[in-house]
Amino acid sequence: MNVLELNNLDAYYGDRKILYGINMSIKKNAITAIIGPSGCGKSTLLLGLNSMLEEYGGRTEGQILFKGKELSSYQKEEIRRQIGIVFQKPSPFPLSIYKNLTYAPIYYGIKDKGKLKEIVETKLNVAGLYEEVKHNLHASALKLSGGQQQRLCIARALTVEPEVLLLDEPCSALDIKNTANIEQMLKKLAQDYTIVIVTHNLAQAKRISNYTAFLLDGQLIEYDTTAKVFSAPNDRRTKEYIEGIYG
Repeated sequence: MNVLELNNLDAYYGDRKILYGINMSIKKNAITAIIGPSGCGKSTLLLGLNSMLEEYGGRTEGQILFKGKELSSYQKEEIRRQIGIVFQKPSPFPLSIYKNLTYAPIYYGIKDKGKLKEIVETKLNVAGLYEEVKHNLHASALKLSGGQQQRLCIARALTVEPEVLLLDEPCSALDIKNTANIEQMLKKLAQDYTIVIVTHNLAQAKRISNYTAFLLDGQLIEYDTTAKVFSAPNDRRTKEYIEGIYG
């Protein structure tokens, strides 16, 4: 089943065209990696998937379907609830760990303290963070390490039970141990969520994703199962990029 479908999607910043006629379907409960050299449009594509591109002065043309319905027909608030996003640089709110995790549920109407406590504990456990912070839930989230902050941001995105989780280079600033923690977490999350990850780390894409999309100069060159893309790509440019000839 496809959660997101892109049909002839173009993207612009002002008059500058970034993406050209992207056609792809995002599969439910799978991890889709978006790879390609710097400046190829990976992050622009990701931002388009939950209508955040407009917040950065961009726009899209073409069609994005979310669960079979035009993305533009949803209220922005509903899009952001159902399609969460986590950026490259961890961005916890300057609040306690607990308040970071309850901020969105309270905004969407959950007031019961017992329910809020349950959400905090559940999502921190999902992120593999609960045992590390359970005695300091009311301490500032800004005191956590970089890897812990990134896992907190992922847990925070999950508190409103999105359908899709978008991740833009979530491990680029992290060490090997924290990267491994997040990769392990993402593979577990894919049982319940649809995940799209932009990554410059080809080994990471190969390790954790089910499908891989290769972008070059704003065009979708290849999109297939990760096993196929990495072992027998159809396009010479994909093969050259994977082999490190450019990019």
